[in-house]
Amino acid sequence: MKKLSGTTMKIACTVLFAFLFFHPAASYGFDTTIDIAPNVLNIQSQGTVVTVHTDIGYSLVDVYTVYLNGIAIDAWKADQLGNFVAKFPMDEVKVLDGLVIGGWNTLQIVGLTVGGEPFVGAQEIKVIDVIPQGR
Repeated sequence: MKKLSGTTMKIACTVLFAFLFFHPAASYGFDTTIDIAPNVLNIQSQGTVVTVHTDIGYSLVDVYTVYLNGIAIDAWKADQLGNFVAKFPMDEVKVLDGLVIGGWNTLQIVGLTVGGEPFVGAQEIKVIDVIPQGR
């Protein structure tokens, strides 16, 4: 898999952000239903990824345009149904600006299809800060 440079990713994210949030609603694209795992994120966890399952066909997604709250996609795959699944570094999610510890936080995935159509999906997850027993 070809990775883009950090500068290229920042430019792509800025362009995608501007496109999704400053275009009239008529050019918006479509919503996707997502399921985020874990749905309760423990800041103290030793997990490594946040996984986002979508209802978009795997082959339809331009993976280099996919972000979760501004975090670039780290890995991707198709699930058993052929739908797109994205993985993001958990350490970056844990330090998102404005994260409410002990409360609900909205995570939003954005991207483009290979045809250039924007998509967006959002889900709330709870964020906690609990030291696991035995540590």
